[in-house]
Amino acid sequence: MVVLIALLAYNVLVYGDGGLGGPNQLALLLAAAVAFGIGALHGHRFNDLLDHVVRSIATALGAVLILLLIGALAGTWMISGIVPAMIDHGLRLLSPRVFLVAACLVCCVVSLATGSSWSTTATVGIALLGIGRAMGFHEGLVAGAVISGAYFGDKLSPLSDTTNLAPAVAGTDLFSHVRYMMNTTVPSISIAMLAFAGIGLFLVPHGSVDGVGPMLDAIEGRFHIGPWLYIPPLAVILMIWRKVPALPALLVGTLLGGLFAVFFQPQLLPVLVPQATGPFEGAYRLMIDAMTSSMAVITGDPIVDELLTSKGMGGMLPTIWLILCAMTFGGAMEGAGLLQRITGAVLRWARGTGSLVATTVVSAIFVNVTASDQYLSIVVPGRMFAPVYRQRGLDPKLLSRSLEDAGTVTSPLVPWNTCGAYQSSVLGVATLTYLPFCFFNLISPCMSILQAALGWRIARIPAPTPGPADGTPA
Repeated sequence: MVVLIALLAYNVLVYGDGGLGGPNQLALLLAAAVAFGIGALHGHRFNDLLDHVVRSIATALGAVLILLLIGALAGTWMISGIVPAMIDHGLRLLSPRVFLVAACLVCCVVSLATGSSWSTTATVGIALLGIGRAMGFHEGLVAGAVISGAYFGDKLSPLSDTTNLAPAVAGTDLFSHVRYMMNTTVPSISIAMLAFAGIGLFLVPHGSVDGVGPMLDAIEGRFHIGPWLYIPPLAVILMIWRKVPALPALLVGTLLGGLFAVFFQPQLLPVLVPQATGPFEGAYRLMIDAMTSSMAVITGDPIVDELLTSKGMGGMLPTIWLILCAMTFGGAMEGAGLLQRITGAVLRWARGTGSLVATTVVSAIFVNVTASDQYLSIVVPGRMFAPVYRQRGLDPKLLSRSLEDAGTVTSPLVPWNTCGAYQSSVLGVATLTYLPFCFFNLISPCMSILQAALGWRIARIPAPTPGPADGTPA
């Protein structure tokens, strides 16, 4: 832990936001090597530790595949006109004064319906970020509104994997967990919405939309914009809502985007693939290049040109590199027993209910920072604290809520966490740039600790009903 924290801190001083280009990955691997050494000194076989690393990486393979498909989807949705259409219509409909609240609310609804913060940020989130940039908003502020809304829905949706994982680990049922989370989640998102509304009303300059006209002309000069372009994103949202797994849903969305580019934006073929020898080869090259490599539509407007650039699957490789290194470190820490040892050591501070919840919250955040994965931040503290909650007569849903209030929502705030790396890569905004503006994600763990400290609506296990005098159950 000392090695990791020291290297990451020095990387921030030396490289700044460029740490994700390799220095932070190396820091994770060097810290994993130290964990291997300590594990070996305590009798763990190298192959056993390596097996833990392999299993840790295996849990992230689904996320790696999703990242690759997100890169491909972003590319085809760009050249098909889907994202440009969202930006065009958003610039026409949204006022700068309500934009941040509207962006957060839209992401809340989409994430609640789909159960996926990742899909939300990769679809409507990208479009909203483009609209916000065009309006003159700081990109970190827009990304904070998007991530706040996306993780609100992810946290409450019965379709979310973490919303199902937390009660399973804690030992309660899904809907009791969701209902009980409303006590902390609704106040947290309400405060976040008020903050975004205040920024929009009082801090946005009146001239924020002066340059919108030329941007609209630049977009419409390159793309055929129409309502039919919303069919692919609606199809993806519908599939996820119908519980179609994310991988096939994103694949269908990617292919639809490619087909829409060929049929509805034929004017881009000679511009983007001039080397094609025929229409079929041109269409094939256009789809494949958009999915796999960097592609830019040049309009002449520098802001629009920046918005209409995608990197395809290739742009996701640095993030995948980071995820693999992070999971290597997490597997080494868990395999050597170091993660459990550190988390268990804090139990001595948990004397009352308030301090127990605070310890749970801090432990989940700690695992997010050290193990670099939101699932481990739920599973490891959940396993550690479940017996303690039962012994103290506390309902398991208090534990599951605390795990989600801290583990799920703080994961995108850690640059080397899988969620932080993903959100930063997809939105193109550095984690430390959007972190101060993720109001919901910052407020949620504080709200959980505050309510526990006040003793407000602390759920307890019902006392058993007294039986007859002979001692048999009633």
